Formats: sequence, structure tokens, C-alpha cells
Amino acid sequence: MPYLQSPFETTPTLSLRALTARVKIPITSSSPPQLHEAIKQDPWSKSGKYGLGWVYFCIILLVLTSLLHAYHWLSDRIRRATYKEVIAKSSKSSSPDSDYEMANMPTNNSQHVFFPRNGQLPQRQEEEETYFSFQPMNRGIALMRYFFYRPIPVWRIPGLHLLRMRKREISFPAPGTIVIVSAAFIFVTLYSFVPQPLYYASIAFGSPPLAIRAGMLAVAMMPWIVALSMKANLITFLTGIGHERLNVLHRWGGYICLFLSLVHTIPFYISPAWDQGGLQVFKNYFRGQTYIYGTGIAALVPLLFLCVHSLPFLRRWMYELFVALHVPVSIIFLAMLFWHCHNYLTSWNYLAATAGIWFVSYCIRLFYLNWTNLRRMSWLIGEEAGVTILPENAVKVTIPTQVKWRPGQYVYLRMPGISVFENHPFTIASLCSDDFPSGYGEEYRDMTLVFRPFGGFTRKVVNAAIDNGPMHTYRAFIDGPYGGMQRDLASFETVILFAGGSGITAIVSQLLDLIKKMRDSKAVTKQIHVVWALKRPETMEWFKEELRICREFAPPESVHCQFFITAAKRVGPRGFPLPPPSPSRPVSDLVHGKIDKAFQGIASKRNSALIRDEAGGDPEKERELRRENEDGISALPAPTFLPPPKKAFTKGHKPNKLSIPSANSQNATNQSFDFGFPSTPTMLQKNLMRFAFLPAPNKKTGWHTEYGRPDIPFMLKGFEREFGKRTCIFVCGPPSMRVDVQRCVAKMQQKIWGGGENGREEVYLHTENYAI
Repeated sequence: MPYLQSPFETTPTLSLRALTARVKIPITSSSPPQLHEAIKQDPWSKSGKYGLGWVYFCIILLVLTSLLHAYHWLSDRIRRATYKEVIAKSSKSSSPDSDYEMANMPTNNSQHVFFPRNGQLPQRQEEEETYFSFQPMNRGIALMRYFFYRPIPVWRIPGLHLLRMRKREISFPAPGTIVIVSAAFIFVTLYSFVPQPLYYASIAFGSPPLAIRAGMLAVAMMPWIVALSMKANLITFLTGIGHERLNVLHRWGGYICLFLSLVHTIPFYISPAWDQGGLQVFKNYFRGQTYIYGTGIAALVPLLFLCVHSLPFLRRWMYELFVALHVPVSIIFLAMLFWHCHNYLTSWNYLAATAGIWFVSYCIRLFYLNWTNLRRMSWLIGEEAGVTILPENAVKVTIPTQVKWRPGQYVYLRMPGISVFENHPFTIASLCSDDFPSGYGEEYRDMTLVFRPFGGFTRKVVNAAIDNGPMHTYRAFIDGPYGGMQRDLASFETVILFAGGSGITAIVSQLLDLIKKMRDSKAVTKQIHVVWALKRPETMEWFKEELRICREFAPPESVHCQFFITAAKRVGPRGFPLPPPSPSRPVSDLVHGKIDKAFQGIASKRNSALIRDEAGGDPEKERELRRENEDGISALPAPTFLPPPKKAFTKGHKPNKLSIPSANSQNATNQSFDFGFPSTPTMLQKNLMRFAFLPAPNKKTGWHTEYGRPDIPFMLKGFEREFGKRTCIFVCGPPSMRVDVQRCVAKMQQKIWGGGENGREEVYLHTENYAI
């Protein structure tokens, strides 16, 4: 950088009073020409406009998103209302008005009148348009979805399995999120660096303009960053986007705020280095302070900590610490900002708005807590909850409560008897409906939470259930419900639900609610396809009763379920099934070990009591009996397995219809509900299915189970032939499943914005986070 002449060389009479705030320098007759020019280019008194620039950017984005949400909400309601009117008219015309009008089963709901008394037969009428639709809008939305639905491939990191790291892949945010974050970053960068000047000729003329612009933008971001983090906020109400999705923008907003804070900080270190005597001016002005930039560093350090410890890998590694520290450190950061900004320009206006949003949001959350409502029995004491251990390392928490919820929502659960300070989110797997009453009373509904334990709070729940047994109850404090779908599944003719593993918890309640609306003629849905990929058949026991209800009470031929078993049972050298290795079943091994120790302890106490009674107080005889008892102890016999069939193939058996018996296959014939296992596979089929997947024919009249991973592109291509005007595809599973579904749905948008195929208007995609 070229040498910049110090103002003290040209204006030695410049007093320190001219540097009163370091920022707003008055112009006098003795002011140097550089100061006159700098003040005219970018006056400090008008620098508050840069904060307003960010506000306008956010308001425009908020208005566009709200209008789109209002359009979908209005169209869905009109579609359901119109469909309800059509059903009402159809029911009135289903019975003949005279003896000359005839109706049969296929034409029972037709509005045509057959064999009239006089005149000719009526001509075929055009089918009425029963749905609200605006074709240019639909094509524009499909064009945006064509680009935004396209996923970014998951990056698999090689070599991490050698380090025994569980997370071996990196998943990226949705393309829509990337576009919004990129637009915000480009906007603040250009708004900071494009206006001139970036620096004054001397630090004595005031703070660098680049630093002022970046600082105002960073302060203006604070209300929006805090609003995006709140569970109850106005943005969710206007846009329909749940808190869990807005939280992604909250994190990226924090990273952009850190970037602007660094841009605000660095010029204050660069300018004195260029300017002779500039640093001495600052030291004279900040006389009595330990460090001249102390307030700025005090605000920057908490922000840096918040951004670093919220990185995904650190947040997963120490989630409990993240939850405990994030809010307190955020409060410290806001307090330091008040101290640092010193009410310059409009800075305190944004900080006051931040504190106000924070306070109002916490006040609204009081209405979401189950223990703060005076009208409920859970006031101040919470609900009573039971914990059950399910097959395949799953936990089921049942909470009879008066709280109401919608399908797909989630709650934050706190159980003081297990962990006082930990509060974790779980998706509600049950339906809040009068058709599913609770045994606690008419006003109660059973809220069911099903999850797999990993560590921290979830592992403590498992340990408590093992130690206390299934009859023990716990106090449960609920915060919620939150989230849920923006759209209503009942507004789509075709609904396709994809689930991977425990992702079925987000789908079960949606499925039950949709079938109930179909039975009550409140849904336009005609076809439902459920695809569930799971590792082992025992996982189906989680929601066996719910799936039975769906199969028995859904309209005929409307629900089709396909289950894909992705993990094969291991076979020993003699053909006997082997249990999986202990590292892959940690919770199961823990359960068995705990139960075994409990029974061994009981048996030891009983044996000791019997030996003392038998000895009759004789020490020598008691020692002899104890030695005999130790010699008589032996391990229980190992379980016996039936040998496999001798023949590899049986006559008439099709290799693409594979199935496998469950662990309790002897009682399979007594079960009232069948998941569609066609027959018992042979040993050769068990080995083949581990390496290849042969798609089985689609059985329209029933549910069926297959082995291998689902071929999602192939399945969606087959489903696409039966799509109605509007289709919803719901997916909750691992990143690889979401990527496959997103890629296929993005391609389908081309048929809509390119002109429409068979009157198709919309293919909507909803993805859920696998971890929630």
C-alpha cells in the first residue's frame, strides 16, 4: 500500500475534541481537503441506511414466501371444499327419482339419467373442473422446483471407517437454502465493498467507512437471526415453514454475521498501521482503558464461539453441551453488543428489536408447555409417561396428555426422573383423534414417541427402562408441538410415502390421518403408496397395530405398502443362523446383560437363603453345601435352530419373491396381521439377496415384502403412470434416499412447466429430517 500522509503533518492544531466519537468529525475551516472529500462521498451521519438495506432485503424475501404459502393454502382449501360439494351432489343423485331411471354399481355415482320417460338419451356431458388452478402459476412454480429440487450429491469420506467414526458422509443443505444464503452473502458483500471510499486518508478523519457499513449490516441481522431461531415466531406463521427448517437459515445467518464482524474489525487494525501517529491518537482518546478495542473484542469472542460450536460435527459430538451453552452465550453476546455499539447511529434500535423478539417468543412458548396451563391436570407437575423397549433397539414413550397436535409435528421432551436439564425433540408417531381415545379419560390422547437410542438422553431412557421395568412411570414435561407439513396431504389425488428405518415415525400419523379423511370423504386422495426400507423384519413390530388399521379400514385398493428388508440374516458354516455381532447391537446386548445380571442376583439370593436353612446354623455344613452349589452351576443351553431345507429350489418357486421368517416364526400362523411375506426363502436365495435385488411384480390388491434396497427411480417411474392432477411425495429417511427421491421428482417437474401431461398440475415434494 502507498504511504498515506498523516494529518498531523498538515494540521498540527487538530485537537482531540475533533475525535469525540471517533466517527463523526466536524468540518471546520482548518479541516484538510481529504476530510472534505471523504465526508461528501459517504457521510457518517447517513450510514444507518446500510442497516435498512438488509431489512428491505429480508422483507422482500418474506413477502414472496408468504404469498406463495397463501396461494397453496387457498388452493388446497378450495380443492377440498369443491370436492366435498361434488360428493354431496353425487350422493343426492345416486338413487333414481322414478321407476324409469336405473342405476348399477359402476354408474351409481354418475349424474347421468338413463332411460328418461320422454325424449332422446342425454348426450355425454363434459366432466366439470372441480379443482382451483392457475396454470401459469403452476408452471412457474414447477420451473423453480425443477432447479431447487435437484439435490447436491452426498459426499462420502473414504477412510473414516478405519477411525470408527459413525458419520462417514457429508450432506449439503437443500438447493433453495443455498440460493437464499448465497444471495444474502453476495448482497452484504457488495453492499459493503462497492460503495466508496473504503478507507479515509487517515484514522483521524474517523472510523473506516468499510467498517461502519459492515458493522451496521451485522447489527441489522441480529433481529432476523434471533427470530429464525425461536420455536414460536412470526416467520413460521406467515410462511408455514417450521422452526426446524428455519434453523438452517439461523445458522447460516450467524456465519454471515461473523463474516461481517470480521470485515468490521480488520480495518481498525489496518488503518493505524498505514498512518503515522494514528495509533497514538487512539491511545490518547482511550486513555484509562486496558485495550482500545476492548468492547469490540468482547462482542467478537462470543460470536466466534457460537459459530464454531454450532458446526454440524461438533454439534453432534457434544449435543448436550451445545444445548446447555448456546442460549447463555447468546445472551452474553447481545449484552456485549449493547456495550460496544454505544447507541451509535441506529444500532440500539436493532438490538432493542432483538431483545423484544426474544422476550415475546419466550412468552408465547408458555402456551406450548403442558405444565403451564391452569386448565390442565398437568399444571406444574407434567404428564405421566411409560417407557417400553421395542424390537431392534427402539424405545417407545407413551404420554397420555390433553395437548393437541397435528400429524407430523414434534415435541421437546424432558423427563426429570431420568435427566433434569436435557430436553430433546422427538416426532409424534400417534394420531390425535377421537378414534384413538386414551385410557386416562375422554379428554386425553396417547402421545407416542418412538426413537432409536444413541447416546446422552436417549441412552439414559433405555437404562432407566431396564433398571425400573415396564411398569414404572415417569414425569414428562412437553414443549410443543411444533413443525408439521406446510400442505395438507388430503389435497392431493396421489400420495407416495417413502420411509427409511426409523423415518417411519414421521409417516405413520400422516397415513392414519389421511385414511381417516378418505373414509369421511374429506380428502381428494385416491391412491396411497407406502415404501418402507428397514434392516430387519422385527422392525415392523413397532407399528404393527397402526399398519393393521390402515390395511383394514382404508377404502378398497387405495393403500399399497411395500416393505424392503435391506439386511440379511447371517448364516454359519453348517447353515445355522448366527446372531449379529455385538458392536452392531449395543442396546440389545445391554438389555440382555442387565436382565441377566438381575436374574442372577435374584437366583444368588434365593440359593443363599436355601443353603442357610438347610445347614441349620452349622458353619461346616453350610460351607460344604456352598461348594456343592458352585459345582452344580452350569450355563443355559444355547437356542436350537431348525436346519435349512436340503434343496436349493423348490418346484414352482419364483426367486424374485423372497421372504424370510421372523424370529418367532413358530407363532406366525397365530398372528392376525400379515405383512405380505410370500414364502420361506432357500439358502441360495438368502445369499443372493445380499448382492442383488430383483424387483418383484407390483401387487395391487395387497401388501408385500421384498428383500434388498428399493430401486427408487424404477418405482417412481411406475407410480408416475397413475399420477393424478396433483401428487405429493413425502420422504423421511437417510440422505441417500432423499437424494434419489429429489432427483426423480425434479425430473418430473419438466413435464409440468413444459406444457403439462394428462392435465398434471403439480408434483410436490416434502422431505423430513431423518434425525428428528
